[in-house]
Amino acid sequence: MAFDPLLLSRIQWAWVISWHILLPAFTVGLASYIALLEGLSFATGNPAWLRASTFWTGIFAVSFGMGVVSGIVMPFQFGTNWARFSDATANVLSPMMAYEDLMAFFLEASFLGVLLFGRHLVPPWAHFVSAIMVAIGTLFSSFWILSVNSWMQTPAGFSRGEDGRFFPADWLQIVFNPSFPFRLAHTVTAFYITTGFVVLGVGAYLVRRAEPGSEPRLMMRMALALLAVLVPLQMLIGDMHGLNTREHQPAKLAAIEGRYDTAAPAPLTLIGWPDDAAAIMRYAIEVPRLGSLVLTHSWDGEIRGLKEWPADQRPPVAFPFFGFRVMVGIAFAMLAVVIAGLVLWRRGRLFETGWYLRLCQWFAPLGFVAVLAGWITTEVGRQPWTVYGHLRTEHSVSPSLTGADVALSLAAYGIVYLIMFPAGIAVMIGRIRAGLSLRAEPRDPVEGLQSRAPVKAPPPAAE
Repeated sequence: MAFDPLLLSRIQWAWVISWHILLPAFTVGLASYIALLEGLSFATGNPAWLRASTFWTGIFAVSFGMGVVSGIVMPFQFGTNWARFSDATANVLSPMMAYEDLMAFFLEASFLGVLLFGRHLVPPWAHFVSAIMVAIGTLFSSFWILSVNSWMQTPAGFSRGEDGRFFPADWLQIVFNPSFPFRLAHTVTAFYITTGFVVLGVGAYLVRRAEPGSEPRLMMRMALALLAVLVPLQMLIGDMHGLNTREHQPAKLAAIEGRYDTAAPAPLTLIGWPDDAAAIMRYAIEVPRLGSLVLTHSWDGEIRGLKEWPADQRPPVAFPFFGFRVMVGIAFAMLAVVIAGLVLWRRGRLFETGWYLRLCQWFAPLGFVAVLAGWITTEVGRQPWTVYGHLRTEHSVSPSLTGADVALSLAAYGIVYLIMFPAGIAVMIGRIRAGLSLRAEPRDPVEGLQSRAPVKAPPPAAE
């Protein structure tokens, strides 16, 4: 049986990154939440904040470890599966990836040990500082990784040699490329929203089972207050990101909207079935003129159709079209949940309304679905390019790679990930079900793995 190494390499990359992105979607927001809890504990001396921080730090430790393991795999694929891409872009992308290691990974690794093991070994202020440093490290990591990805989407500040390699010409333009500010704001906000709904759902679960103490109610209030700001803000950021995409990646926008023919004014296609072969949207349900209003902020604005590009330069429509609608649909559902929560909170019924507490539990994982749908929309919409408009995906794969090689490694990754991720999720669910310790001095999140006293040298041998 013949295997296409390009197709299998794309499937393998999609498989690995789809699992991996679920971890930063949680840990970036959770690290900041833990830093906030540690700060409140340090400032007020209230043991409730300390117990809540200890509870979430234990969950963070598991998810962060899974993220490191699943993330290490991806750089190796640059060499094994995407050698021509790596060779062509190394002068631009390698320094940014190195900065991610130096500014983010090393910072996280240095202070994570203090956060996990140092509760009883360092002063409270030092433990608080370690939480802040870990949170900053996750944000630095997001900054550089999204800068790399954004440069691949909207490349700028480079020149190309006769051999096709990319060379840096202006680092400010490379790092702060046209889509980077919007992608950074949109993605990090999505990560915070994802964490907010997890905290809201876990708090609702603990309230429903009558967990003693004030921590579950504090979790719900904090999450709702954050989400009341971030969910509407995310819709505004998403609109700005869409305008940027229309300017710099119009073919991607046409795929997202399922628009094959240029139209002015353009309707908004709510749903339909894209047929790339015939270049038509079948069974479309559309709202006249609304597409122009949403995408150009004008009733008569023009939206370019995919037929303006050659067939071999059009992205496949189905993935970005449906992925975008899943993401937007979840966003509006989240907004409804937040509004309902605020109304119940104002009426003093937030913690006594059983149907709402159950709803919060059901919504806890939907942020991950929205992040994954958005990532699929972004990455598939960029096709057929790895560097948009300059380097095609088919020209990026390793030249000596065989389909059998990729099929074997893909099978191995499939087995490992289907063991590791369910196991890690089960551990985190187990910690949630165990609830919060109500002792005055909470345990370290990894108690039993560290010494309770500084390491002492053995006494000198008697002469």
